[in-house]
Amino acid sequence: MTIARVLVVAGSDSGGGAGIQADIKAVTMMGGHAMTAITAITIQNTLGVSGVVPVPPDAIAAQMRAVIDDIGVDVIKTGMLGDAPTIEAVADVLARLDGHVPIVIDPVMVAKGGASLLAADAVNTLKRRLLPRATLVTPNIPELEALTGRTIVSAEDALDAARALGDELGAAVLAKGGHLEGDEVVDQLVTREDVHSWTDNRIETRHTHGTGCTLASAIAAGLGQGMALPDAVARARAYVRAAMLAAPGLGQGHGPLGHALGVVPFDRVKP
Repeated sequence: MTIARVLVVAGSDSGGGAGIQADIKAVTMMGGHAMTAITAITIQNTLGVSGVVPVPPDAIAAQMRAVIDDIGVDVIKTGMLGDAPTIEAVADVLARLDGHVPIVIDPVMVAKGGASLLAADAVNTLKRRLLPRATLVTPNIPELEALTGRTIVSAEDALDAARALGDELGAAVLAKGGHLEGDEVVDQLVTREDVHSWTDNRIETRHTHGTGCTLASAIAAGLGQGMALPDAVARARAYVRAAMLAAPGLGQGHGPLGHALGVVPFDRVKP
């Protein structure tokens, strides 16, 4: 198995459930080597976010360059970016890679508890500077609505929106269906060539903190290992569901996943 060098550009979660902490755990479980460029320090726990301390954009870019110039990267994943200057700084570094490295963008906009993690005026900068560089964008339903200006109430709506966003960006889009109503969760991957869909029974649990971060980082690790995109998504989805079932039950709110899986077995290699 190839040891994928995965650079994650995202915020830190003091509660350890999402952000950089979840990213490192997911990449490690997938057999990759996680490296980080931290964009912000968030003060949070399972009950919500009570504060955000941004890292200066120059320092974020310097972290990225330090890793790229020495260790090298096989794939890059971005999470919480926070504001337009941060997005600009990250996009400038990514421009040096000339499209040779896959980029997975999780367009983090709102925390699980409802706190805003992306300034309202930064959405246009995200769409203009960063998203066109993506290999894959992984929006949940509220994020997909914000990026397309559409109202989404069904899996069909999500698919139409994902197609529109993919056409606009020239990137693959994974429309995550967890926010839609119903006993089943439908995730839909739209590429230039095809549509892949996965349907699973909803896992009834409050321990869902970090599912989006974990999914995107697990997918990124797969791409860094040379997996085809649909296979990387399938493996990552299986891992997230197993981690949800293995959640340790911590905290009074939206608790973290069981990234180390406890007694739940998981094959790290095969999709």
